[in-house]
Amino acid sequence: MKNSKTVLVAPLNWGLGHATRCIPIIKALLAESFTPVIASDGIALQLLQKEFPELETVTLPDYQIEYAKKGKNFKLKMLKDSPKMLKAIAKEKKIIKKLVKSRDFCGIISDNRLGVYSKKVPSVFITHQLNVLSGTTTWFSSKIHQIIIKKFDQCWVPDVAGKPNLSGKLGHLKNHALPLQYIGPLSRLEAKELPLVYDLMVILSGPEPQRTMLEEKLFEEVKHFEGKVLFVRGKIEAKQEHFQFLNCEVVNFMQSDELERAFNESALVLSRSGYTTVMDLAKLNKKAFFIPTPGQFEQEYLAKRLQKQQLVPTATQEKFTIDQLERVKDFKGLSQFNYKEDYAALFHLFQGK
Repeated sequence: MKNSKTVLVAPLNWGLGHATRCIPIIKALLAESFTPVIASDGIALQLLQKEFPELETVTLPDYQIEYAKKGKNFKLKMLKDSPKMLKAIAKEKKIIKKLVKSRDFCGIISDNRLGVYSKKVPSVFITHQLNVLSGTTTWFSSKIHQIIIKKFDQCWVPDVAGKPNLSGKLGHLKNHALPLQYIGPLSRLEAKELPLVYDLMVILSGPEPQRTMLEEKLFEEVKHFEGKVLFVRGKIEAKQEHFQFLNCEVVNFMQSDELERAFNESALVLSRSGYTTVMDLAKLNKKAFFIPTPGQFEQEYLAKRLQKQQLVPTATQEKFTIDQLERVKDFKGLSQFNYKEDYAALFHLFQGK
């Protein structure tokens, strides 16, 4: 049995979703008397340092993930950037090996960081993408991802095992030999009964340059929206900045408690269709409108699936206009599952190897 209760938590720096969904995991570790050490890079690490200023952090190599300016070039850009990504993974493997040798970790939790695991320490991989959608190469990208997952002791899928579920074919396989644990949707937010302050909340996220491209488009579109708008830019910076732009209250970023309040005070949410956002909105029982990142197959799949289920309408970034928000009234909105997390049972893995 391990005497240490120190757990390394390492989310991928790809937008903010991987970092934000690790927040409830980190809080649960603290509640169960573990000592989390956070490892990441860029805005993901900055966000978690703001959320948990008392915790130790480790900087890992940057995967240097950037989106193409045109959606049709998404896969080509990812392929072109893959040597840089593989180099970063090799570097982080060396860092983890050194950390494990010098520190008494009882567990490792990697949210999609491919080189963060150890044969000497119980290692968990968090992902909702058991199938990695990539168009005609989906079979190949999924197979590679599943081979990586097998290197870990467990794979935690933030969804429910049966139907209905949030991730669809992304997080569910027909035949497999993977060590899967369905842990229920992860969200740092809670639904609260608060008076509505904003008619629309716009929240942006994701790697550049697509985040900025959508921001510029939506700043133009919200000029024509009748009602009060909260515009969260999703830029993690040293200082939080507020300013007024026509009918918009604009803020560069919000920490969890502020964001929770803002979501609960908003009648409608306009955002990307990233899986973490889907989980947050389901937890909050919110009505939303999705604009998937151009060329990102996962977000496009989730947006189309939720529209087909009459839950959330969607439009492409190119074709979106603010008047399309009228469509929301014909959709049900997202709602949460009655799922109770058992973190004590989940973390038992870290005391047994």
